[in-house]
Amino acid sequence: MRKFLQRLFSAWIIRMSNKFGSRPNRKRIHAALNKLYKTINATPGKRGLIFDVADTDKFIILSDQHKGARDYADDFTLAEKNYLKALEYYNQQDFHYINLGDSEELWENLLESVIKHNKDTFEAEKAFISKNHFTKIFGNHDLYWDNDPLAGFNLNRIYGTKIRIYEGAILRMPVGGSKLDIFLTHGHQGDLQSDGNWFSKWFVSTVWAPLQSYLQINPNTPAYSNQLKTAHNALMYNWVATKKNIALITGHTHQPVFASLTHLERIYIKLNKAKKENNTDDLTLLNAELRKLIKEGEKEPNFGKYKPGYFNSGCCCFSDGDMTGIEIDNGFIRLIKWSYHRNAIPERILLEEMKLSELLDLDLFNG
Repeated sequence: MRKFLQRLFSAWIIRMSNKFGSRPNRKRIHAALNKLYKTINATPGKRGLIFDVADTDKFIILSDQHKGARDYADDFTLAEKNYLKALEYYNQQDFHYINLGDSEELWENLLESVIKHNKDTFEAEKAFISKNHFTKIFGNHDLYWDNDPLAGFNLNRIYGTKIRIYEGAILRMPVGGSKLDIFLTHGHQGDLQSDGNWFSKWFVSTVWAPLQSYLQINPNTPAYSNQLKTAHNALMYNWVATKKNIALITGHTHQPVFASLTHLERIYIKLNKAKKENNTDDLTLLNAELRKLIKEGEKEPNFGKYKPGYFNSGCCCFSDGDMTGIEIDNGFIRLIKWSYHRNAIPERILLEEMKLSELLDLDLFNG
């Protein structure tokens, strides 16, 4: 019966989840981002940290693990091995780990259950703390860390030491004779479905989680992540596009975005370039990849002009076990994926990269 219901309802549930899982409001989003950025600058350490970044500093930004109770509603289960291998790699390479929120799924689960079933992942995160290389930012699904009186006590229980929780951070770095601010926050602010909405939390815990557990459906499909930017990501881009020498990195939507474009959108850009250059080899490869990602007959979007300042780390709970993140290292910013490849061994894959200096270009980039 379960398999029959899966076939019957999976596509519809995923479509509805993607459609109604976010209600972004432009005015609220822009006001919230402006307020947080100003607050961090005015009083560093209160709502967020400012890192004065040197050339040798390295950062990995991961978000949206949604660690649960290892039941069928736990989207993190399949990605856990990738996550543990990734943290081992970044700790060995001396990266600073910024966890960008929704690390724990506390809308669907009791905290005690999450702690019980995620000891290995907490230990892997703990390894960064001893080096002072761990920054934890809260999202909407782990808002508990920001507003519960016992949050500090429970963080101490998990990590064996007191750590602070923040709403955002700023990486301030010298680039090409100028200063670049990379502003980080989870990105739920201004989302009417997520920003302190008690009904959304009730619906997820009481209706969605039991249904997802029974049908064993994970809505975080790779196909969804490859589509055109969600409305929420588009509004985040609209905010940073008006700023000078500021880049923005968020999570929340589970949709990776690099330099203001999703993977599908970047293929369109590369395809147009190959057409202009009459590069038949690239045209063949890109058209084949494009056919995998879009529905037959879908029209090519008109990108116009864009600035490359918006990034989204994606998530660590895709339904195939993959996870994505953002690296900042040696003057570059990169979109990476950790995926099970040969013999099901986790492997780091570079998807996109660009020089940080390109984010300082004041001219609009023409697609």
